[in-house]
Amino acid sequence: VRGRLRQARNDRFDFKEMKKLDSIGKLSELREALSKETFKPDTLRARVCCGTACTATGSYKVIDAFQQESSKSGVELEIVKTGCQGLCQKGPVLKIEPADIFYQRTKPVNVPWIMSYSILGNMPYRQGLYRDSFLSEPVPIMTDIPFYKKQKRIALRNNGNIDPCNINHYIAVGGYAALEKALSSMTPDDVLNEVDKANLRGRGGAGFPAGKKWKHSKGAPGDIRFVIANGDEGDPGAFMDRSIMEGDPHSLLEGMMLCAYAINAKYGIIYVRHEYPLAVKNLGLAIKQAEEKGLIGKNILGTNFCFTVDIREGAGAFVCGESTALIASIEGERGFPRPRPPRLSEPGGGAWGYPSNLNNIETYACVPVIVEKGSSYFLSIGTQNSPGTKVFALTGKVKNTGLVEVPMGITLREIIFDIGGGILGDKKFKAVQTGGPSGGCIPAEHLDLPVDFDSLASVGSMMGSGGMVVIDEDNCIVDVAKFFLSFTQSESCGKCPPCRIGTYQMLEILKRIASGKGEEGDIERLEKLGKKIVKGSLCGLGSSAPNPVLTTIRYFREEYEEHIRDKYCRAKVCSGLGMFRIEHDECFLCGLCKQACAYGAVKETRKNFFIDQDYCTKCKACYTAC
Repeated sequence: VRGRLRQARNDRFDFKEMKKLDSIGKLSELREALSKETFKPDTLRARVCCGTACTATGSYKVIDAFQQESSKSGVELEIVKTGCQGLCQKGPVLKIEPADIFYQRTKPVNVPWIMSYSILGNMPYRQGLYRDSFLSEPVPIMTDIPFYKKQKRIALRNNGNIDPCNINHYIAVGGYAALEKALSSMTPDDVLNEVDKANLRGRGGAGFPAGKKWKHSKGAPGDIRFVIANGDEGDPGAFMDRSIMEGDPHSLLEGMMLCAYAINAKYGIIYVRHEYPLAVKNLGLAIKQAEEKGLIGKNILGTNFCFTVDIREGAGAFVCGESTALIASIEGERGFPRPRPPRLSEPGGGAWGYPSNLNNIETYACVPVIVEKGSSYFLSIGTQNSPGTKVFALTGKVKNTGLVEVPMGITLREIIFDIGGGILGDKKFKAVQTGGPSGGCIPAEHLDLPVDFDSLASVGSMMGSGGMVVIDEDNCIVDVAKFFLSFTQSESCGKCPPCRIGTYQMLEILKRIASGKGEEGDIERLEKLGKKIVKGSLCGLGSSAPNPVLTTIRYFREEYEEHIRDKYCRAKVCSGLGMFRIEHDECFLCGLCKQACAYGAVKETRKNFFIDQDYCTKCKACYTAC
């Protein structure tokens, strides 16, 4: 990775300016100097989001336009290329300082106006500001926008504020202060106990307390241990860990180092999927910079603490998010789950047989805040059994899709309607899928459910890594279940028969139901198969694969029955059910249906229009146009 990215690193950062820090005092002195010089409050500055979503919509073209306009006007403008700022639906987004004005959907042609109004005139350019609707008043300040109002950032604390490719930015905003505190005034047991007291539950989905996992890893015999970060984020629509690795890689490194210090480990591995090229690039650069500063390597900050980090890229198999399959992939083998015991934290269970501690990216990113501010601060946020915050990727049929971080205990209604802005087109909310393909669909009756590990589990879903897909009245619940099950079935490693054969049989039944060939007893067969797969699968991914089907049957059984008994799909999605016809009593012969049909299925006679069922593909084009 380092060889491939050498030129890119040199373009982004001048390593000649780097000086190795050989004592804790020098890190403190550097932070004090950088905090005064790096982000001066009166400096004209544009913080432009360069996360994956905003980059795809043209953020670098906006940056080029700012640089050209700055050169023309002779006004010195500092441009900070930040990680994801959250509001992906409205990208490219940016913030102008010191006026603190937030802009959305910024195009290069808007830049001269922004320079003229916000940078030279210290007032907002109204056409680029956020609005709830066309008639509503624009909102210039980022924290006043409904999307950001109820958020609380811990894991994403630096996303949107710093350049992830500049270690000095991270140090200037307090980075590595927790490591400094740990090495100067805390023993390894102190760090471990602080994390344990904070009750930091794993943000990867299972919710197992990180402190207990760390203690188990530390208690394993032997001198060699690994600290492993799971960045294999495979859920459809999920991009929480990716955004941290892209936008704040040093927070991940610092969290891993604190874990290594607590459990007496010397080696770290970040496992990240190859489909995240920007994350791989920024992580490689962050490791190189930390090594140059003396924050990674031997005798860190002049102490006896030694720690090195390597990156391992995965090929993108969903099953490699499971811990034992991930270890197999790190070792260069095919990603097959392994039976337990031994667990990863025990000899013979971890990487190359050595005890290993595995947490996901978001979990490690929370650790520096806990160590620096204390467990009491973390416990003051969220709920008693699920303290802190959680990052969600809010996607689907919601107005404001993007990355959100909210306190545990906030309701689904607040996330979807207050932060997300409600359903697209103001249509009726049907359900929300949490926990990815291993989670479940939660109906409208549970919209006021507090979002935490225990509450979601009580309604048949799960927290998962943080994917949240909103479904409206135009979605067929059978089709949604079929989509998620087809994903897990195709991603099954095939090692154990319950998962390999069971998910295939369930998918075949769902296809039969969706095509209008469902039979009485199919619902019961799905439930029976699902329960057997849950009990018999080797790994957690297999045992949770039936969840989308089981929860949709639990809450939307009538839609399954309509598909089977009435051959009817209320969302008009399943192409094998029902047929389109024209109500002649209501038709006023506008002809839009005929114009919209690409297959020539709409025929015209002297008196009316009708649909030839032999040509109709049920594409809904005529229905939409009418």
